[in-house]
Amino acid sequence: MENFVEIVCVGNELLIGKIANTNAQWLAKRITTLGLKVRRVTVIGDDVGEIAAAIRESLERKPSFIITTGGLGPTFDDKTLEGIATALNCELEQNDEALKMIEETYQRYVAEGRMEKFELSPHRVKMAKLPKGAKPICNPVGTAPGVLAEHEETLLIMLPGVPQEMEAIFDESVASLIREVAGDLTFYEVSIEVRGIPESDLAPVIDEVMRDNPYVYVKSHPKMSEKVPHLELHLSTTSEDANLARQRVSRGLIQMSETIQKKGGKIKPIET
Repeated sequence: MENFVEIVCVGNELLIGKIANTNAQWLAKRITTLGLKVRRVTVIGDDVGEIAAAIRESLERKPSFIITTGGLGPTFDDKTLEGIATALNCELEQNDEALKMIEETYQRYVAEGRMEKFELSPHRVKMAKLPKGAKPICNPVGTAPGVLAEHEETLLIMLPGVPQEMEAIFDESVASLIREVAGDLTFYEVSIEVRGIPESDLAPVIDEVMRDNPYVYVKSHPKMSEKVPHLELHLSTTSEDANLARQRVSRGLIQMSETIQKKGGKIKPIET
């Protein structure tokens, strides 16, 4: 059975277009680089029922990981933990370890002069109420802990929506979990810029390269800002052997480059 990841991003601000979903892009790139595939990205609003439904649907597909972003804070619209508890048919309960993390963070803020004093108000305690059996994950740059829960063979990882916090928790505590499941899988990619050939003329070339190199995926990205046809080609593969991954992509790239040049196109490597 193939290991894969699903991402669920929570927040009305994403659905109304107020904020770009940079978290999903960042996570997808990191997860892919670590060797696993992201099969689906879902965006939902701050609604307990919607969150629960999205998690239940995802669990039916049996991913190795479900990673959520957003909705872990102290305000009324932070409902991710409640939604996941509903999806898992369990209650929220105050987690002493999470509460200690939160308290220590605010104590540090006071010591650093970022606030005069603090108290464990109900809104702050709310961040320590986790689905029963879940564990908190240290947040090195913010107040709301990340959360880890298990359901059958799926790990659910809940991360804050603030990008700096989400990225810090992922790199410090989640990346190693992804890497452990991925094992020796290595992702390798190469991007090139192609000018002078329309995408429609390049389509049969892409088909041919993918047919001749079945382990290599080729994706074209048109750039419409200029009159001269201009696009980016991205070749990638995943393998348990890093050298084999490079060889596969290199073979596909050589074939692609030779055909493009024969058609009068120009090629330029792109740093990835």
